[in-house]
Amino acid sequence: MAAHAPRKILVTSALPYANGPLHLGHMLEQVQTDIWVRFQQSRGHDCLYVCADDAHGTAIMLAAEKLGISPEQHIDTMRELHVKDSDGFFINFANFHSTHSPENRKWSEKIYKRLKDNGHIASRTITQAFDPEKQLFLADRFIKGSCPRCKADDQYGDNCENCGATYTPADLINPVSAISGATPVEKESTHFFFKLPEFEDMLKAWLDSDTLQPQVANKLREWTDAGLQEWDISRDAPYFGFEIPGEPDKYFYVWLDAPIGYIASFENYCQRSGHAFDEYWKPGTDTELYHFIGKDIINFHGLFWPAMLHSAGLRPPTAIYAHGFLTVNGTKMSKSRGTFINASTYLEHLDAEYLRYYFAAKLSNSVDDIDLNLEDFVQRVNSDVVGKVVNIASRCAGFLRKGFNNRLTDACAEPALLADFIAAGDGIAELYEQREFNKAVREIIALADRANQYIDMKKPWVLAREEGREKEVHDVCSVGINLFRVLMTYLKPVLPAMAAKSESFLNVSLDWTDLQAPLTRHELSTFKPLIQRVDPKDVEAMVEASKPADASEAPGKTDATPAAKPPKAQDTVIDFEDFAKIDLRIAKITAAEHVSGADKLLQLTLDLGDMGSKQVFAGIKSAYRPEDLVGRLTVVVANLAPRKMRFGVSEGMVLAAGSGGDELYLLEPHEGAQPGMQVK
Repeated sequence: MAAHAPRKILVTSALPYANGPLHLGHMLEQVQTDIWVRFQQSRGHDCLYVCADDAHGTAIMLAAEKLGISPEQHIDTMRELHVKDSDGFFINFANFHSTHSPENRKWSEKIYKRLKDNGHIASRTITQAFDPEKQLFLADRFIKGSCPRCKADDQYGDNCENCGATYTPADLINPVSAISGATPVEKESTHFFFKLPEFEDMLKAWLDSDTLQPQVANKLREWTDAGLQEWDISRDAPYFGFEIPGEPDKYFYVWLDAPIGYIASFENYCQRSGHAFDEYWKPGTDTELYHFIGKDIINFHGLFWPAMLHSAGLRPPTAIYAHGFLTVNGTKMSKSRGTFINASTYLEHLDAEYLRYYFAAKLSNSVDDIDLNLEDFVQRVNSDVVGKVVNIASRCAGFLRKGFNNRLTDACAEPALLADFIAAGDGIAELYEQREFNKAVREIIALADRANQYIDMKKPWVLAREEGREKEVHDVCSVGINLFRVLMTYLKPVLPAMAAKSESFLNVSLDWTDLQAPLTRHELSTFKPLIQRVDPKDVEAMVEASKPADASEAPGKTDATPAAKPPKAQDTVIDFEDFAKIDLRIAKITAAEHVSGADKLLQLTLDLGDMGSKQVFAGIKSAYRPEDLVGRLTVVVANLAPRKMRFGVSEGMVLAAGSGGDELYLLEPHEGAQPGMQVK
């Protein structure tokens, strides 16, 4: 494996809002960030992950008032819950702080003063909606009324959930305050603005610098192309936050001090750890800074934040990595359907590492949405983690314990096979580095398949019954354990708890940088189960527990419009007689070519032994390159009626599993299968 000079890396993820519990959407981001951080640490780098609760704003003030407690009490309670849930998912924060902290007040005031001294703060009088009963100015989301287009009642002041129209609160019919029910009035107030347009040239260069994903940079160019506007960074009392120095009853807008919370959390960590703070925030250093965020807040991180840092004389991020939203079973998370799942509810029913693995198997470096399909979730975790990876250790450990006192052989019997597994590490590491976790997982599971095929071919359970073949059993199982060690080292960033159990079993640390030599003459501990299979009943119980107590509760603003429930596989039943008509055969792919004019198809030539050859058009182009398919065995429906297509005649169907896109896997038989064999 190639050696790397140690890097100094600071990583953050978006600050969860301290007004409610964490849900699985939050965990998607924290898990993605944590996997990347753990990977960097496994490669010997000094990589730190800091975060905090976003603890300011009108919503928190009102929630605390409703609960009859102070805002400070409210955010302290939520922070404890957030930390507990993150710990439950093995999120390895170096520090988890709060934006309502002395460090954040200091840095918010310091950065504001630098912006002001540099002439980048303006003030002017604006007119806003005002609640005369609560005596506070109303953001759009705190105003309700009838939609000006479709006339639907009880719609918010920025968009209609019934027809999708967007508008201003002034356009609403019969607007009222969502807080008190009073009719809003217009009132003037002096506000402070960050002069974002003065950073147009700097931001255009920033967007062209490859610091952002291409899709994100293109989206932000819509802002610069349309002409940047000054950004309102102040709010009027009453407001829970930091008062602007020298401006009574004026407060920093929550989105000004929220990203500054990254700086504050890291400084709080440095005060306790002795880390050099300036190395990470002053320009011109060789340290690295990365932000992991959702695509919905990219304008704050991709425009306002770098401009503020530039004016304040602080370094910009090395990169900002945005991800898509989390959907469940193909639709937006919904309380009424039980798919708006809180992190704590998940942890009450299921192992956190199930979800860590599933997210890793789905996450790429794009901003596409990620779907948690609960049936696929059960199948994939049970098949990959339990059925393939754990299976290697459990199959070999029993023979080693019973016949060889848990001791490995003096030399590795398959050095070339083990060398292949170790050589794959650099490619897998690069996929982790580029946040292509789904591809990294695919490579690791392909190695697990090879390990299982090796054990299946050697059949230690047969050898163990034959006198005089003990050494072969010892060799095979020792090789299997060494292959397992490599696989778990690669999976350690994804499955840290299972890796820790594996380390106890192997009596060795799973260090990526220490894989060159096999374990020989090495004593193992007695094998104990590393992880249990996912029980579908536990998934069902989690969904039921996530539904509102009152079944008649209507979906709220965070719900999706109820959609038709996707049919489950078991909802469609065919008679056995019909199923028996399907002739499944082993086929060898002798040729594979791109199909001109087709986005998804590859043209395959299949050898079916005595049955001759067939031409099949298969929609697997997104997952496979033609040159990688030639020579592979797969499974084909051999008696499917020929289908005339625009590109030619397809004479069968190859079988694949997955969720679509590059998440497709051709069925592949074990070694020993021959073209033309019937699958029974």
